[in-house]
Amino acid sequence: MTYAPSRLREEIAYVAYHFHWSREEILDLTHAERREWVGEIARINTRVNEGG
Repeated sequence: MTYAPSRLREEIAYVAYHFHWSREEILDLTHAERREWVGEIARINTRVNEGG
């Protein structure tokens, strides 16, 4: 299974923007770990945007 380069860049940018991790740190994560962090950031953003 091939992972689309555009999707990988999007995940890297998302995590780097919110957590200020380096590209190398993010790429050291497994795909599953990176997706978990993307999901957690989304949950945090939802709570913040909803005022909770």
